[in-house]
Amino acid sequence: MVLLKLTALFVAASLSFASCSTQRGQPPVALDREAAWTVLPFRNLSQTPLSAERVESLVLSALRAKSLPSVDLLPTGEPVAGTLPLLDDGARLAQALKTARTSGYQYGVTGSVEEWRYKAGLDGEPAVGISIRVVDIDTGATLWSNSGARSGWSRESLTGNGQKVIHGLLNQMFDEATWTPLNMIR
Repeated sequence: MVLLKLTALFVAASLSFASCSTQRGQPPVALDREAAWTVLPFRNLSQTPLSAERVESLVLSALRAKSLPSVDLLPTGEPVAGTLPLLDDGARLAQALKTARTSGYQYGVTGSVEEWRYKAGLDGEPAVGISIRVVDIDTGATLWSNSGARSGWSRESLTGNGQKVIHGLLNQMFDEATWTPLNMIR
């Protein structure tokens, strides 16, 4: 009986670890907590429309929960009358970097959404794949990056799984980076 319970516990633990994966990022980098941070546009590489915009909003909320003193969603501005909004994610990011430089931001958080969907089938499990990177606004250099993915259970929501992946990635960033000032609030 005890062996059966231990086997069931091992199987349950194995399944919970198998449902979420992340990669380790680069060596530690120095980041300034007091600097002006912004969330830049994410690239939508999934087949779900507007998933990048959803992830941008979730990243903004997660960064604010980390008590960064100054973090904003970069205003995209209204399209000029008679023109269409930018639909190319690369062009949106380039324009956002240009705006962020003139607005005084030091760090930008961007990335891509590789997967954001419910799997087909009876259970319809949520599947999320997200990459996040922190860039130096002035140079465009990537200071930190990481990717994570998660496939949840059929009773879980897509947004809930996205939040778990984003929080996991940002927790790694906060653990791996050297922060100035050093009295970081967690």
